Amino acid sequence: MRLAPNFAKPSQARTDATEARLSGLALPESGAWGRAARQDALDRLREMGLPQPRDEYWRMTNPRPLNGAQAEAADLMADDEAPIWGETGALRIVFRDGVFDAAASDDLSAIEGVRIERLADAMAGDIHWAKDLYGALESRGQSPVPRPFAALNTATATDGVVIDATAAASRAIRVVYERSDEGADPVLHSLVRVAPGAEVTLLESGAGGARINTVLEADIADGGRFHHVRMQGRDPGRRAVTHSFARLGAEAAFKSFTLTMNGFLTRNEQVVEFTGDDAIAHVAGACVGDGRDFHHDDTVFVTHDALRCESRQVFKKVLKNGATGVFQGKILVKAGAQKTDGYQISQSLLLDDDSQFLAKPELEIYADDVACSHGSTTGAIDPTALFYLRSRGVPEAEAQDLMVLAFLAEALEEIEDGDLAEELRVRLEGWLARRAG
Repeated sequence: MRLAPNFAKPSQARTDATEARLSGLALPESGAWGRAARQDALDRLREMGLPQPRDEYWRMTNPRPLNGAQAEAADLMADDEAPIWGETGALRIVFRDGVFDAAASDDLSAIEGVRIERLADAMAGDIHWAKDLYGALESRGQSPVPRPFAALNTATATDGVVIDATAAASRAIRVVYERSDEGADPVLHSLVRVAPGAEVTLLESGAGGARINTVLEADIADGGRFHHVRMQGRDPGRRAVTHSFARLGAEAAFKSFTLTMNGFLTRNEQVVEFTGDDAIAHVAGACVGDGRDFHHDDTVFVTHDALRCESRQVFKKVLKNGATGVFQGKILVKAGAQKTDGYQISQSLLLDDDSQFLAKPELEIYADDVACSHGSTTGAIDPTALFYLRSRGVPEAEAQDLMVLAFLAEALEEIEDGDLAEELRVRLEGWLARRAG
């Protein structure tokens, strides 16, 4: 059994809240190693307890909508848009209300350089490579910052995808989360193992539930490359907490981007650990929020524990009509991690006086030969630039949209594949047009 981090004993109120959340849950059926991993995660969860509003990393985001024993129902939303990335040729995998939809999915074996399975199938037996990864990075990511919802996920996830990239994948993999139940409350856990020199791209889209909890654990070996692009949108009632844990070997590369549109509460947590020299990790995101019910939180923790590694965090948020955005980002450089290059920027564009952006950038450095920086800014539309566009015949709403797209461009540029980035930009244009004025 993996050792749990040494958390302080939870208060009685926290313990009661945790047990209430667990009261209606049972650990899914698994083989011997799966049962052990789930029980280990359950023990960790009980040791730390579910988050409370006064917890250091939850002070700016109220966790109570995520703590309830049942998901609060959210109205279903008709989606008349064409599926995103539907023309890319990516292999399609569909989960509806957290349940694998074989009829809507492609043949999981129809891709070269990658082996794909359902998590439920991988955990059914007693022998599988997933044994060494499931819950391993999540457990490591619990220190120094506890992540209770990730432990809850490892204990109770019912399904997900297991991806073993052994070479350069011939196609991208597209996971689509669909929702047909107003109260769907899925818990999904996915694993990605990238062999030395292999490369794979994972695309994610859709809401998947009135409340959804996901974990992605990615182990990228020496020289491997993993690209992760995700769109969260088209479901204003969504409550989501997502977690991405990535471990990089020598000369490995991890590039992750998330675009969020709509949603009631979204908390995206990303944890990156450099364990091999000369690796690169870029973590980026953009969100556009409209209305007092919109609350979006990006929480990132990057640990440098190797030589000459490069990390970038680029996050942009556009907020209007009382929306709230949060960014918490930390770069930890351990002793001996010399020649580290760590960059972090978080910026918001507030389109009215009622919206707010809350930022907590952090650096913690124990090496003396590094180049690390962080910054955070908040501002409004530049009236001079807006006047310039209007003076040249551009209507005010269109001029504002152009400036919003220009503001978000730096984050979108973090996507290596230009076609994927362009489709997200087109979706952004559509979202802005629907909310003009």
